[in-house]
Amino acid sequence: MSLPHAILTALLEKPSSGLELTRRFDRSIGYFWSATHQQIYRELGKLEQAGQIRALAPEQPARGQKKEYEVLPAGREALFAWVARPEDPKQIRDPLLLRMRAAAVVGAPGLDAELRRHLALHRLRLAEYLEIEERDFPPGRDAAQDRLRHLVLRGGIDLENFWVGWLTRALAEDAGAAAADLG
Repeated sequence: MSLPHAILTALLEKPSSGLELTRRFDRSIGYFWSATHQQIYRELGKLEQAGQIRALAPEQPARGQKKEYEVLPAGREALFAWVARPEDPKQIRDPLLLRMRAAAVVGAPGLDAELRRHLALHRLRLAEYLEIEERDFPPGRDAAQDRLRHLVLRGGIDLENFWVGWLTRALAEDAGAAAADLG
């Protein structure tokens, strides 16, 4: 249900074509709400059919020109209602955690390598988020919209810090348990 709201949010920030939206998802919204290009285009059609967005008239008619969309009042109202609606936190569904639980039962000779791989990926994502923070939120940039966007980014930074710390601890504990088994 949240993909249409992510699209409405992005279009309210800046009217865009489907291609521009997919690029923006790859660079920002996609960090916390991913969608394929096909899903975005399908959802644009549904939002247009529901009267929540419309394609802007092109400045110069041209064959094969991409449609640029804007949000209509009905779309703004739908987004406002969604933002105001209470919603419970989602339960974590992470395949790595499930595989670790299964490894406790059946063993896992390759688990250590997978934990290290995940640790490297989370370190990369953390570095990326910190670069975005430095670039997009310099000291003194504190308009209301910037503060909320920065809080979302800080949430991502905090999550990546959690995963880096937790995976580091898991690897250390696993190495300690293996050493104790050998001793």
